[in-house]
Amino acid sequence: MHHRHRIYEGKAKIIFEGPEPGTYIQFFKDETTAFNAKKQAVIDGKGVLNNRISEYIFTQLERFGIPTHFIRRLNMREQIVHSVEIIPLEVVVRNIAAGSLARRFGLEEGSMLPRSIIEFYYKKDELGDPMVSEEHITAFGWAEAQEIEEIIVLAGRINDFLSGIFLSVGIRLVDFKLEFGRLWEGDMMCLVVADEISPDSARLWDIATNDKLDKDLFRFDMGGLIEAYKEVAQRLGIVNENRPSYPRGPVLVK
Repeated sequence: MHHRHRIYEGKAKIIFEGPEPGTYIQFFKDETTAFNAKKQAVIDGKGVLNNRISEYIFTQLERFGIPTHFIRRLNMREQIVHSVEIIPLEVVVRNIAAGSLARRFGLEEGSMLPRSIIEFYYKKDELGDPMVSEEHITAFGWAEAQEIEEIIVLAGRINDFLSGIFLSVGIRLVDFKLEFGRLWEGDMMCLVVADEISPDSARLWDIATNDKLDKDLFRFDMGGLIEAYKEVAQRLGIVNENRPSYPRGPVLVK
């Protein structure tokens, strides 16, 4: 990695200059953080699992007609992606009361929301990623009103699609985070899903038991994070480890 030109290093990934113009290499680290990096640890193998799970989900989204920055997986820890202009927003889609939403509104964790809710947060670690409104987004020039409308439509489609995928393997999609980027081809621009979608960026609960299969296991010192991420990968048919895949799972992605 030290021979490459490093573009950016975040809490969970490193971005390197890609092999072709207009591409990056996205490297998934084993570093694990929570509460805006106030809690940190290295968990061996987490980056490998997140790389494979995110590859699978982005491939499925592309097949569903949702544009993403994903091009192909390079190896067990790296994938090649389009270089995009990241919109500085975290778009959180919530289906069930959990985390900060439950705390803010005094909701019982696990209770169904009246409908799915989409929230926006300004991507700024030093400010704690504050929640923002559409008025903030347009006033400060982070995105145009038309882009916000497109993001909301795409987030809803992604939520419906991923909820179905996870439901088919006995997992409830509680909430998840999306990031979007502008992909330019000459003067033409389209919005694409960027970053990653994995148990690091989504709350995933077993339907039968409500057991957590996501980063909350690390946040709240519950243990078993790698085992939970492996369980998600096995149910989706991404890894097998000599055990039968979950009977209702999607087709294996090779």
